[in-house]
Amino acid sequence: MNNIAFASIVELQKLVTDKKISHEELLEFFLHRFKQYDPLLGSAIEVFDKESILKFDSYTKKNYIHGIPGLIKDNICMKGRIASCASKILQNYRAPYNATAIERLAEVGALFIGRANMDEFAMGSSTATSAYQKTYNPWSADRVAGGSSGGSIAAVAAGLIPWALGSETGGSVRQPATLCGIVGLKPTYGLVSRYGLIAYASSLDQIGVATRTVYDNAIVLSVIAGHDVRDATSLPVNAIDFTQYLTGKIRPGLRIGVIENALQAPGMDVEVVEQLERALRDFEKLGATIERIKIPTMDYSAAAYFIMSRAEAASNLARFDGIRYGMRSREARNLEEVYELSRAQGFGNEVKLRILMGNYVLSVGHADEFYQRAKQVQQIMKQEFEQIFQKIDVLFSPGSPAQAFTFDSFVTPEQELQMDAQDYFSCSANLVGIPAIAVPCGFTKNKMPIGFQLTGPALAESLLLQTAYAYEQHTPWHTMHPERFV
Repeated sequence: MNNIAFASIVELQKLVTDKKISHEELLEFFLHRFKQYDPLLGSAIEVFDKESILKFDSYTKKNYIHGIPGLIKDNICMKGRIASCASKILQNYRAPYNATAIERLAEVGALFIGRANMDEFAMGSSTATSAYQKTYNPWSADRVAGGSSGGSIAAVAAGLIPWALGSETGGSVRQPATLCGIVGLKPTYGLVSRYGLIAYASSLDQIGVATRTVYDNAIVLSVIAGHDVRDATSLPVNAIDFTQYLTGKIRPGLRIGVIENALQAPGMDVEVVEQLERALRDFEKLGATIERIKIPTMDYSAAAYFIMSRAEAASNLARFDGIRYGMRSREARNLEEVYELSRAQGFGNEVKLRILMGNYVLSVGHADEFYQRAKQVQQIMKQEFEQIFQKIDVLFSPGSPAQAFTFDSFVTPEQELQMDAQDYFSCSANLVGIPAIAVPCGFTKNKMPIGFQLTGPALAESLLLQTAYAYEQHTPWHTMHPERFV
């Protein structure tokens, strides 16, 4: 049965329909995969027992994803399950309700196999800031899986599970998907409800989808997308079946804009550029028109994202004070020490650093200098992207400037700053609130994945999925998997 490890959701469902395997046997198979391989990967903080997983099987309508297990990032609430955000401060917190995305998946009979590891409170690009464990790249044991949704992405790439949910604030699904060689989608802000997603930066956060194929991604998105009255930022749109747009052909006359200032950015690896240029030639063969453009405001996006995300994080994480829920220090002797010690012992260094920075940029005398200017850059970016999408259908850019970096890349402050600079390639989609999808497009000489991302105007998920699917069907990259997990 090992040949089903890397099967798609559609293929798995056909096996069940043909009575070659039952849904229960399928669950047992993937539970065994986690037991056998996750000690090498570190993708899951917790894998649930079979009986409790099946208790969620109270579906009211069927879908392709019925009975197909998935992994859920540890900042998405599942009722009765721990939702720790990979932090000590929430290590025993059990969610009292289901996130809307979980609710909708449960309605069609999807199963939730466990909680995915992540960077603490989604703050990082390596899944190495987790308070519990590191997640390793399936293609190389000495390299990171990316972050902050590295656990979700690594599990899918290693064939431990066919789909997973992650979350995005500045590229936290697309960047690890690029580094692990799978498909990662960030939907339009508000298309998928944030109800039940524990906040990092509320104006940027969005639940995203990780799968090995574009079609599978469309299946999951079709279930979780749509308006939710419990989320004030939810868009008033109805859920649709995104798979209907996947014809294997691109839209006639499709115009792809190549973001040259991203492709020529400092730190771009030569091998990556070569593979990206080959992908562009493949799109031309499919009938697309390629136009080289520059987006000047992108050069300010990482700085604006840095300031805004830290400011919102400082505000959102102020609720974790040892009083209402979460960890409370046993050493505290008075109220002031409850606050100080609980937060000092509960938060990791990366989270503390971002809280400090966020409070600084919001402080009197600095808010106008930093936060307000970042918001101005965001508005200018939105205007510029709107103008670009009047002439261009989708944008093409690198998913990451280089292959996955090694764990020893965090030795110096300069190296850590280089890790943060990866936001440059992805955070603009979050700042503008538009959809983007990461797609694998090749490998380096040492067999590490390379990928590009496609970005479109608001609510252009159908076009992005159609375009990505056409490329995928004419290339072999989605059929290649890390050898040690095959």
